Amino acid sequence: MTDTLAQAWDALTAIPHLGLYLTLGWAAYLIGLGLWIVLQKREPVATISWLVSLAALPYLGFFIYYVFGPQRIHRQRLRRVRARAALPPPPPGLAPTAEAIELARLGQATTGLPPTTATRADLLIDGGAKYAALLEAIAQAREHVHLEYYIYQPDGCGSALRDALVERARAGVQVRLLLDAVGSGSTSRRFLQPLLDAGGEVAWFHPMKLRWLWKRPWLNLRTHRKIVVIDGTVGFTGGINITDEEDERIRKDAYRDLHLRLEGDIVRELQLVFVEDWAYATGQPPLKLAHPAPQPGTIASQVLVSGPDSSWEAIHRVHVGAIHAARERVWLVTPYFVPGEAARMALTSAALGGLDVRLLVPKRSDSLLVTLAARSYFDELLEAGVKIHEYGPRMLHTKALLCDDDLAIVGSANFDHRSFRLNFEISVIFHDRPLAAELAQLIQAECSYAPRVRADRAQPLWRQRLPEALARLVSPLL
Repeated sequence: MTDTLAQAWDALTAIPHLGLYLTLGWAAYLIGLGLWIVLQKREPVATISWLVSLAALPYLGFFIYYVFGPQRIHRQRLRRVRARAALPPPPPGLAPTAEAIELARLGQATTGLPPTTATRADLLIDGGAKYAALLEAIAQAREHVHLEYYIYQPDGCGSALRDALVERARAGVQVRLLLDAVGSGSTSRRFLQPLLDAGGEVAWFHPMKLRWLWKRPWLNLRTHRKIVVIDGTVGFTGGINITDEEDERIRKDAYRDLHLRLEGDIVRELQLVFVEDWAYATGQPPLKLAHPAPQPGTIASQVLVSGPDSSWEAIHRVHVGAIHAARERVWLVTPYFVPGEAARMALTSAALGGLDVRLLVPKRSDSLLVTLAARSYFDELLEAGVKIHEYGPRMLHTKALLCDDDLAIVGSANFDHRSFRLNFEISVIFHDRPLAAELAQLIQAECSYAPRVRADRAQPLWRQRLPEALARLVSPLL
C-alpha cells in the first residue's frame, strides 16, 4: 500500500508545470465561487465571511456552499390576497394605535396574512403545561388534528402524543402529521406505523434523498415551526417541541420554554400556514377544509411567518419595527442571540434613548459557538445601557419580545440569522395589555434567576475575549 501511494505521488509530481496548473485551477475556483456568492446579493458582511471562509478550503468550499449556502425556494403560494391589499377594519371595540396599525401593515405586506383577533390566548410555561393542554385538546377533536413540528422524538412525550393521535384516528378523526426530516430524523416509520395503520397521514419536510446533480440539496433549510390545529377552532404554537428534553416532569434539566394555546379567528391563520406547508411537502393539492364560523375576539393578534421562500424576512422586520416603535421598554428573551446590524442598532438606539431595554439569554446554550458569538455583542449593548441577564438554572429556550405595556411577540423564531433567513418560522404578535402584563410578569420572574452581566466583568484573553471574537467572525453564517 505504501509503495502504491509513493508511486502515485511520484507520478503526480512528474507532471510538467504542475504548479502552474494548480495555481490556475485555484484561481478559477476562487473566481467561480466568488461570483456565485457575490451574485446572491446578501449583506456585505455575510458575503465576505463566506468568501474568506471558503477560500481557505480548496474545492471543498464549493461543496460546503453548495449544500449549506443560502438558497431561495420558489413555491406556489396559497395566499392570493397579498401585501398591498387594504387592511380589514378593526374588530368592534378595538381601537389600534398608529404604531399598531403600522406594524399590522408591515406584517400583512410581508406575509399576506392580515391582522385578526383571538377570543383566548393562554401562555403555557414549560413542557408539562403544554403537553397536558395539547393532549386534552386532542382528546376532544371531532374532525381533524393537524400537527407540524421540527423535533418529534420517539420517547415518553412522543409516545404519549402518538398514542393520543392513534386513538383519535381510530375514532374517525383525520390526523395529519408533518415532521422536519432533520429535526425528527430519529423518529422511524416503525414508531409511527400505529398511526398510519389507524388511518393517519405522515409527511416529511425536505426529506434527505438523492437529487439530480443540478438541484441543490435543502439540508440547511428546515421547518422550525411548531403548529397544532384542532378542528379549526383550537391552535397551539410557540417554541416547545415534542421531546422529553422539554418536559420538566421527566427531567430536572428540561428546557425552560414558552408556548401558546389559541382560540378564535387567529386559528384560521395557523390553519392556512399548515395547509400551505402540507401541500408543499406532499405535492398534493391544497386541503379543502370547512372553516368554522367567524369568532371575533377582543385580543388583537396576527400570525407572522418567514422562510427562505420570501426575501422580506417578515419576523425580523416586525421585531425591528416593534423595537423602534417602543416608547418605554423593550424586553427580549431568546436562546440564540446573533443579531444583524439592523436589530443591533434598534436595541442600542432604544437603550440610548432612555428606554428600559433588557436582554435575557441562557448562560450557556446548547451551542457553544452561538453562546460565544452572542457574548461578543455584550460590550456594545452594555455601553448603550442594555441590561443583560444570563439565565442559569436550565437551558432557556423561550422566544419572546415585549414592548411597552401592550405589545408581545411569541413564537418559534430565535433572534439570529438562521431563524430570520434560513428556517421556516412562525410567530404571533399581540396588541393586548392583559397578555403583555402576563408576559412581563414571567420575564421579571425569569430575571430573578438570571444574574446581570456586569460591564466590569473579568474577560480573560484566551478563555473569553479571543474565542468570542473568533465566533463573531462567523456569526453571519450561523
